[in-house]
Amino acid sequence: MRKYDQLVLSLKEKIECGEYRAGMKIPSIRHLAAQYAVSKSTVIKALDTLEREHLLYSVERSGYFVVKTNQSAGKQDSTWIDFASSAPDPVVFPYVDFQHCINQAIDLYQNDLFIYGTANGLPSLLPVISKRLMDYQVFANPEQIVMTSGIQLALSILSTIPFPNGKQTILVEQPGYHLYLQYLEKNQLPVRGIQRTEKGLDLQELERIFREEEIRFFYTMPRFQNPLGTSLSKQEKIAIAALAEAYDVYIVEDDYVADLEFDTKRDPIYSYDQAGKVIYLKSFSKIIFPGLRTGAVVLPEELIGPFSEHKRLIDIDSSMLSQAALEIYLKSGMFERHRERMQTTYRNRSKQLVTCLKNDQGAYQLGEEDPATHTHLLLDRSIPMNQLIHQLKKASVYVQPIDRHYISTYQKAPILQLNIWHVKEEQITRGVDLLKTALQQIARY
Repeated sequence: MRKYDQLVLSLKEKIECGEYRAGMKIPSIRHLAAQYAVSKSTVIKALDTLEREHLLYSVERSGYFVVKTNQSAGKQDSTWIDFASSAPDPVVFPYVDFQHCINQAIDLYQNDLFIYGTANGLPSLLPVISKRLMDYQVFANPEQIVMTSGIQLALSILSTIPFPNGKQTILVEQPGYHLYLQYLEKNQLPVRGIQRTEKGLDLQELERIFREEEIRFFYTMPRFQNPLGTSLSKQEKIAIAALAEAYDVYIVEDDYVADLEFDTKRDPIYSYDQAGKVIYLKSFSKIIFPGLRTGAVVLPEELIGPFSEHKRLIDIDSSMLSQAALEIYLKSGMFERHRERMQTTYRNRSKQLVTCLKNDQGAYQLGEEDPATHTHLLLDRSIPMNQLIHQLKKASVYVQPIDRHYISTYQKAPILQLNIWHVKEEQITRGVDLLKTALQQIARY
């Protein structure tokens, strides 16, 4: 057996037996070369092989570390099937990997972490984010990017600062992101809705609203919309960008789960913007874990100053520790490997969900046949929603209507949202069967 093969096999055995534990730094290249009596190039080749097999990951200027491959599900109650939760599954969180990044951040950025930073974000992180956004077909200079403590803060600032078009009303999709809708109504900000369905948006109605009403910006989720799970077509995105330019309306594009996209040809509205009217929002909370509370905002030049100034007054700066850890996580290659695991996990779940739902569409219409993490069912109006939810709860299945995803003045549709964030593959078929049984029983009466 070649020395290279012996080295790879030996390192694998040490990882499998626990001598090299998850998150642990393995000996240096120089140390391994001396220990196994091989050249440094042989060690580097072996480590690269183990990195490609997702057994190790490298951190710039630090070395190689063991990847944690099996996450503990903790004390999750497996008797319940939770189609209601929209939070990521803790089982796929990169705990150990990101913990290492935090430790590295403290060591590498200690002089920066214990003082107030800059309103726009950690300077060394901004070029990394700029490069990362290219993967989503968002080409922006670091100077256009502002890091925020979550996208909710970004939406709050955008809803407050004056816009160059001098307009006031905010246009939102109906249904739409419930926390933002609640924020707008709680603060009595001028808001109106436009219907979003499984077929997309009525572009003629959108143009009428842009033309006749004083719309400051239109907030939209073109990709895997929350709560519907649907995505706008390329033609719709091109049309929205053109209408924004024609009627001097800004677009706030929330691309919160871009990392779960499988269609490489599905680009954001930002990529079709010729007039600098699109504000692009990218969250890292869903793909890594919610507690990270780090988001990126790409702004047109005329909004950078007002946005940064307002952010400085209400937030001083976003967590420098989170930003420093995120920078290490993105640069090390750990993010790419984690994203691949997330894509595989949720792709398998969503395919199974759609397959089960398509088998029998009696009292409902399936809204999205290629969802990332959630879809919706449009129920027959003869089905009493509260009774259905109560009956499923007795069968240990959590579901929820989308009523909270509407502003108070908008007519609600009888839609049931189904999330697979927290539903394992082995639970999906049983959960859908229980849903169908409940619908059949209710339909008899």
